[in-house]
Order: sequence, then C-alpha cells, then structure tokens
Amino acid sequence: MVQLHRFYAILDAGYFPDNNALLTAANELASAGVTLIQYRNKSGNARVMLEQARELKERFGDLVRLIMNDRADLCLAADFDGIHVGQDDLSPESVRGIIGPERWLGVSTHNPEQLRDADLTSADYLAIGPVFATSSKEKPDRVVGLEGVRRARDLTKKPLVAIGGITRANAALVMEAGADSIAVISDLLREPRKSAEEFLAILR
Repeated sequence: MVQLHRFYAILDAGYFPDNNALLTAANELASAGVTLIQYRNKSGNARVMLEQARELKERFGDLVRLIMNDRADLCLAADFDGIHVGQDDLSPESVRGIIGPERWLGVSTHNPEQLRDADLTSADYLAIGPVFATSSKEKPDRVVGLEGVRRARDLTKKPLVAIGGITRANAALVMEAGADSIAVISDLLREPRKSAEEFLAILR
C-alpha cells in the first residue's frame, strides 16, 4: 500500500498567467517541504501540457512525487510518478494497463457508490470530495461534508485523500474525520510557500 504524504498540493495551470508563474509556485511549494504535487491543466493543449510537465519533472522530480491529472499518455511522456483520474476519464483498469504496476493511480469519487466501485479497482488511493464548497471547478459535485469523509473512511482501507474547499482553518477537522491526506488548490495560490508551510505545520 502506498504511503501518502498528509499534504497533497495541486498545481492548476489555469490559475497562473504563464509558465514562469507556474514554475515559481512549484518551486515555492517544494522549498516549503511539499513532497506530493499534482499537475492539472484543463486547457486541452497537449503540447503545452507536455512542455510544462517535462519542465516540472526536470526541476523538481528529485524532490517531489509528481502526479499527472487525467492524461495517462502525458504521464508516461513526462515520466511522472503517477496519475489521478476522475469519473469521466478512462476507467482505472484501462489507465493501469497504460501506466503499468509501478506508478501510482488515484481515483476521484463523490459519493459512496463511486467509492465502493473504485475500491474494487487497482487504484492506489481514492479521493473523496468536494468536502466543502469549492471554486476550483466550473461544475462541482455535491458537497459531501465531514460526514462524507467519515463514511468514505468506513468504506475503504485504501489511502483516502479529501479534496474540495479545504483551507488552513478546516484542515485539522478533515483529518480528524478520517482522511489520510488533504488536497489543496485555492488556498495555495496567494502565497504558495507560506500557505504550504502553515498547512504542513497543522498536519504534523
């Protein structure tokens, strides 16, 4: 079973004005001690995504475990450490067939039924959310709340990542509800290093 770091940073390229800003944020996260980063880019431009991913791997691959969002092909092309897929992406077993047995595979779930199904796959970890209201998705799923995290914890022995609206103010409550790790996007944007350091202090 994989050992997830308690803090899971997500770098969404859509929040950064250019490549340099994205890489600067990644550097600040790594400097703060973050060891698990997911790269997410919903633009659909595979060339740009691959360029950014390869730059992240070159600069931070020795410091941080890098996870690709959605794209199994780019995960391989950029030599990332794993991939995270959602309910509308390729099935976990299809993805596993592409990435092989060594790379990490994470699956997003939003309700008990999806989590039960994902638990039966070869996924290394499962994500549950959104825990709280979030602005990082155009059409977010229904909020599951802390009770949703508790229920998810009861339904799987796989490592559990909580995501959605998690801030420094509520992170401890989410961990107490049963999450092994918390994934954060928005609360890292303004001051990535300071925010990450504060999250890491809370989650010790």
